[in-house]
Amino acid sequence: MKIVIIGTVASSFLGFRSDFIKALIKKKYTVYAFTSEYSQSDLKRIEELGAIPVTYQLNRGGLNPLVDIKATYALSKQIKAIESDMVFSYFSKPVIFGTIAARLAKVPKVVGMLEGLGYTFTDQPKGLSRKTKLIKSAQVLLYKLALPQLDKLIFLNPDDQKDLLDLYNIVVKQVEVLGGIGLNLEDYPYSDSYPTQPTFIFIARLLAEKGIHDYIAAAKIVRNSYSDAHFIILGTIDKKALGALTETELRECTEANIVEYPGHVNNVSEWITKSSVFVLPSYYREGVPRSTQEAMAIGRAVITTDVPGCRETVVDGVNGFLVEKWNPQALADKMIYYIEHPEQIKVMGDESYIIAQEKFDADKVNKRLLDILGL
Repeated sequence: MKIVIIGTVASSFLGFRSDFIKALIKKKYTVYAFTSEYSQSDLKRIEELGAIPVTYQLNRGGLNPLVDIKATYALSKQIKAIESDMVFSYFSKPVIFGTIAARLAKVPKVVGMLEGLGYTFTDQPKGLSRKTKLIKSAQVLLYKLALPQLDKLIFLNPDDQKDLLDLYNIVVKQVEVLGGIGLNLEDYPYSDSYPTQPTFIFIARLLAEKGIHDYIAAAKIVRNSYSDAHFIILGTIDKKALGALTETELRECTEANIVEYPGHVNNVSEWITKSSVFVLPSYYREGVPRSTQEAMAIGRAVITTDVPGCRETVVDGVNGFLVEKWNPQALADKMIYYIEHPEQIKVMGDESYIIAQEKFDADKVNKRLLDILGL
């Protein structure tokens, strides 16, 4: 049986699909990994997983319909030449254009997975810009064209189904909710060793939507009363993103000893182990944030926002707290709770570990995904 998996960036196959690909290979399926953004070393590493890398053209951020139509037709010819039994696409554009291409290629079974609704569906403090509204309208139109052609559509959280299919009256043959895509728990071993001073860690791209500004604002509030509290930031600066944290702002925070920023690191799990509590005040339309799953697997309490995706990681008051988005004071209050009740750091951290074992173990998640795909 030949299975085509269509993604975009090759690193997503390596970082988030490797266990799934290995599970397919173990079942003796032939897997073709379609990627549109890659390096030669990425392609070699995909080969090492046991899959066959295939490159195709797709402009992830492009808005030219003629270019997309041409790319979709070319993609359909590539799929048809393989004579695949199933096409499984993930991320927005591959789900839209991969689905249409698969139907043009007369593939027997076509499945898509949306891992969050993305930027255009993300509420903004000042409302969506006119440009974003136009892009969103175009995206909804394309979803209405593509999604009904799927045999099955998979979401990571139940809110996305309501806010896309129900709100815009998009009829899909069958819908499943997977939960988080999971991770290899062996890479994030449990630790009940905590730093002597209360230490909070934020891990994400330094975007406004990920809550970086709220995290820094909350850190300033906390440090006014608890000067020994420590705040770590891991993530990259995106110079092109509107509202992203700038290098100047970050430097000012580090020089004022408000936060610690070690730059790019390859040992994220070790940094989580050196922290007390994981904090992600995101309001981005995520599927289920991977960084939160990683922290929970290690056994860290979580403070995150009560928004789609993020709320799937926390049972409020059990393994952490859900706070209102765009509210640094509420965030600071929960940080202070852990400083004043240090025993709860381990109590709630242990609950996170239990939830991670139940919900985010890649082996369990991949078995469920294989069941959903009928493999």
